[in-house]
Parts: sequence; C-alpha cells; structure tokens
Amino acid sequence: MPDPSSYRPAPGTIPDSPGVYRFRDPTGRVIYVGKAKSLRSRLNSYFGDLWQLHQRTQQMVTTAASVDWVTVGSEVEALQLEYLWIKEYDPRFNVRYRDDKSYPYLAVTLDEEFPRLQVMRGAKRKGVRYFGPYSHAWAIRETLDLLLRVFPARTCSAGVFRQAGQVGRPCLLGDIGKCSAPCVGRVDTAGHRAIVDEFCDFMAGRTDTMVRRLERDMHDAAEALEFERAARLRDDVAALRKAMERQTVVLGDGTDADVVAFAEDPLEAAVQVFHVRGGRVRGQRGWVVEKVEQLTTADLVHHFCTQVYGPEQGETDVPRELLVPELPADAPALADWLTARRGSRVTLRVPQRGDKRALMETVARNAGEALTRHKLRRASDLTTRSQALEEIAEALGLAAAPLRIECFDVSQIQGTDVVASLVVFEDGLPRKAEYRRFAVRGATDDLSAMSEVLRRRFARHRQPSDEPPPQGPAADVPPQATPDGASPQPTVDVGQPPAGVDPQTGRPRRFAYPPQLVVVDGGAPQVQAAATVLAELGVDDVALCGLAKRLEEVWLPGDDYPVILPRTSEGLYLLQRIRDEAHRFAITYHRQRRSKRMTASGLDQVPGLGETRRKALLRHFGSIRRIASATVDEITEVPGIGRRTAETIVAALAGSPDGGADRT
Repeated sequence: MPDPSSYRPAPGTIPDSPGVYRFRDPTGRVIYVGKAKSLRSRLNSYFGDLWQLHQRTQQMVTTAASVDWVTVGSEVEALQLEYLWIKEYDPRFNVRYRDDKSYPYLAVTLDEEFPRLQVMRGAKRKGVRYFGPYSHAWAIRETLDLLLRVFPARTCSAGVFRQAGQVGRPCLLGDIGKCSAPCVGRVDTAGHRAIVDEFCDFMAGRTDTMVRRLERDMHDAAEALEFERAARLRDDVAALRKAMERQTVVLGDGTDADVVAFAEDPLEAAVQVFHVRGGRVRGQRGWVVEKVEQLTTADLVHHFCTQVYGPEQGETDVPRELLVPELPADAPALADWLTARRGSRVTLRVPQRGDKRALMETVARNAGEALTRHKLRRASDLTTRSQALEEIAEALGLAAAPLRIECFDVSQIQGTDVVASLVVFEDGLPRKAEYRRFAVRGATDDLSAMSEVLRRRFARHRQPSDEPPPQGPAADVPPQATPDGASPQPTVDVGQPPAGVDPQTGRPRRFAYPPQLVVVDGGAPQVQAAATVLAELGVDDVALCGLAKRLEEVWLPGDDYPVILPRTSEGLYLLQRIRDEAHRFAITYHRQRRSKRMTASGLDQVPGLGETRRKALLRHFGSIRRIASATVDEITEVPGIGRRTAETIVAALAGSPDGGADRT
C-alpha cells in the first residue's frame, strides 16, 4: 500500500493558483480528478494526518502513487478542464451521476419539410425541439394520443411517409382524424407547419390561451347551429384538459427550472431532479452515487452541475434556473459555466419560501424514498439473500450458510471518545433490536479497542443460561464473576425453560445464541487481533473474517492473501451492507458522545435542575465559571431559582472541574 508521504510534493512546489489535479495509481491510471481555487491549499489537505481524512479519502490517497496538476487562469477554466478530464479518464474515485438507461424526450423535427412528433433518446441534434425528459416512453405516447386529435401532426417514420405518398392512401391515423395526412396532400407544408407550431406552443406552457380559443370557437359554432363541429371542439377541449392534468402545474409564473435535492448517509447519496418547463413538471430523473470523499451537500451540487449539464447533453437541457438545497463555494463560476453552455443567463439559488420551496421539499422526499429503496432493493428478495449467504459460505469454506452474522466496527478520533458497534444480521436481514454499542475505555488504537469489544461480547455469551441478563446498555456492564473469581457453573432444574430462554417472558435472551460468522471492519491486522481474542476465550465454533475498505478484500485468520469476491457477487454486496451498517451505527454513537462531551457542564449533574433553569443561569451569569464563583444570594436572584436549589448548585460546582473552565 503506497504511503501518501512517499509521493507528497516538495514544500513550495505547489502553486497557489486555480487549477485541476490528478491522482494516479502505481500503474499510471488516473483514479481521481479534482479542481481547486488554490491548488496549494487543496492538495496539502490530502497529506495531513491520515486518520483525520474521510475513510473513502483515505482509501484514495493510499491507493494513489503520484499526483500532478495543471494551473489555469480562472475557476471557470478549472471547471471546464475538470469536466473534460473526468469524461476522458473515468476516474474510479470520482462521484458518478450515471443512469442505467437513456431517458426519453418528446421531439419535434423542425428541420424537416413536414415535422414529425416522436419519442427520442440519446444525443441531441440541431434542428429538433425537445420536451422532457420523461420518466417513461409510454407517458409520452399516452400524451401524444390525447393531443393528436387537436394537433393532427405527422408521427410516422420516413419510410411509411414515402410509401403512403406512393400509393396515395394515408395510414389508419389519417383515416381516424389523428393525422392531417400531408403524405397525400390533404394539407400543404404551411398548414402542417402551423399545426406543429401550435403543438409546440401548447407543450411550452401556453395552454390557457389555446383552451380559451377552442372554447370560444365551440360557443360560436353552437350559436351558428353547427352542433357537430361544436361537439368536436368540445371533445378537443376535454382532450387538452386531460393532457394538462397529466402535467401538473406547480409554478404559476411559467418558470423553466431544474429542482435538485439530495438524501444522503455517510457512504451514499440519492439525487433527484425534477425538470420544470413552462411551470409544469415535464420529467424526473434520479441517481444513487457513492460518496468517495467527505462530501457535503454543496460538493454534491457542484459535481451534479459539472456532470449532468455537459456539452453532449445539449443546450436545451440547461434550464434558466437551477434550484438547489445548498450553494457550493464556486457558485458564481458554476453559473458562468452553465451560462456558456445554455447561451443565456443561468442562475443558481436556494428557494426560501413559496411554491418553489414546497416543490424542493417534494423532491427531497422523493430522494429519501429512492435511497431507502436502493438500500432494501436486494435485501427484500429471499432468493437473492439465500444466494448471498451461499456465496459467503463457499468463499469462506463454511459447512453451512451463516444464518446469523455479527459485525464489529470501531470509531475514534486520535484515541478520544473511542466507541464500537455491533450489528446483527439474521437470514440476510438486520435485527436492530439486537444492535449494541460499546464505550471503550483504556484502548490506545483500533486493534486494542476491537480486542476489548470482542472479549466483552463473547464473555457475555459464555455466561450461564440461568443467570438473568444484565440490565442497561450492553456496553457498560462487564461480565459477571463469582465472589471467589471462578466462573459460575450453570444449573439445570427439571421444569425450567430451555437454555437461552428468559423464564419470565419466554423469549430468547439477548446474545443467547452465537453467530455463525463474525465480521470485523478491517484487514489482516484487525482479523488477527479478533482471532487471538476468540482463541483466548476458547470460542472455536464461530467463523471469522474481515472486510477491508481499500479494495473490498475479504481476509481470513492466518492467510497471507485475501479472498477476492467478484464485484457483482451478491455475497460481497451483503458483506458490504453489513460492514456499512456497522460503520453507520458506530460513527453515530461516536458523534453523540463527542457532542455530549463538548456541550456538557457541571450544571447537568445538579438534581432537579432542568434545561430551562440551566439556560436562565447561563444567560444571567454568562459562563459556568461565574456561576461557580457566585454566592447563594447571587444565584437566588435568577428567576425560578430558590435558596435550596442555589445551595445545591454551589455544592455541585464546588467539586466540579467545570468550575475552573469558562464555558458559555
């Protein structure tokens, strides 16, 4: 594994100017491309303390073997070069907004003598007007079927059009009135062009004018006693209204905008974008991307803009307005770059209130649902779960599929607030009721913390079956022992429930059953430390493996080389999901403890003193130190604080370390 310090540029060699940089692996392949307003500041952030970097960033810098860069004149030029390099090198560590399909558009071929209405996918071409994108092609065809009775434009292919002209007979659509049949001369070029122009105006949002005109013509025909024509116009109006219902009006001012929202966790992010054209939602797109770096929402917005609105997407795909949840630091440069792509001014902004804010919340809800569906897509399939467990058993050489899998992960920052997590999966599904979190004390690194947690978990499992389960969090109660230090012996009485069953509830006790497989987050060192603990405890009926983040390698105890599962393996996907769940659970607990430690004060230990009176004290005195130095009479001046409570506060802060710390 390359050491980042081995290829760190010499001090003073990195320019303090805008530019684009590339990380390369030992074979010279580009694995990451990024841009920066200051190359010196940005690149130096990669070569600091390795353990302070995001885990995916750690993986990137330890996979790379060299870094180079190119300076440019401005941020806009850096954006352009970053986009070109990402398309050229396809780096594995860059966020990728990619679809598994090509989204359809409703296209009007205005460059032809008789324009055609059709469904189009792929790259855009000049002379064609596009409406969309739409989620499904059938949605376009249903809308067209409604509108063709009002706008009978050509929809047939060039071959069918020529054949109809040669035989002098139109197709079925021409006979039923859903095509004006220009192929046989029922309408000339100008007349057909007028029909197409009206169709484009309707799709562009000028619907009310069209409906009012048809209603006026309908009333005029009725007054002239032309009832058949009036009935036909009535049906046309009904068809237009039905088509309008399929494209709900969300913005009354006819805005052209893309509304983007994100739902994210520490490892992945779901992106949803609604395309609003003429005040109507024309289409929706979505992605689920892997967060390679410690990306904020603003960073995700930056990557979205540079990848989705590229040159091959066509200028018609760039909206006048881009509504995002958070503006990136380079928002002005992004706006200029998008303006160049569109050919007219493009604005980026965060909606604060009104209809646009409500639409943003709707898109965010869709993003959250998409992320949930992505996480559960394969987990909900019994056949897929069974296949995953069989693949794991085969890869690890197990006699049977591991129906219960427990995974451990450790989270810390330089030895402070060391915590660990234990997640349980049974039959490929999480058992959240059996999750545990551990507060680790005295550990100096991840290996010692992992050893302590495994020792506490399996020592707890070795407890006698008739002993009541410990109360409180599993992390804070050590294994019990007899007064003389010897391990207690289990007792079995006639009529007692089976071992592992609580006699009061009749339910299985927590940790009554051992796992068939233990997974640790890490490589060979973590696996060896875990194997040592299990051997010391005499646990020889539980399989053990580790999943390393760097290349998703599976390590077994005592092996010099890892087990490599195919990237498309369902077994690897299940192991990744279990590992990621353990990481999420650990880092959530770590953040809670760190936040609590940073905000805790001596007032928290005063019995009967609630949050409202604590805030009143801090507001009156300004800091804990001033409260600790105040007299009882001075404290009673605070509204709601009586003399007895004031005496309790003085007594509590007298021996508290917060009494000597100035915390506001």
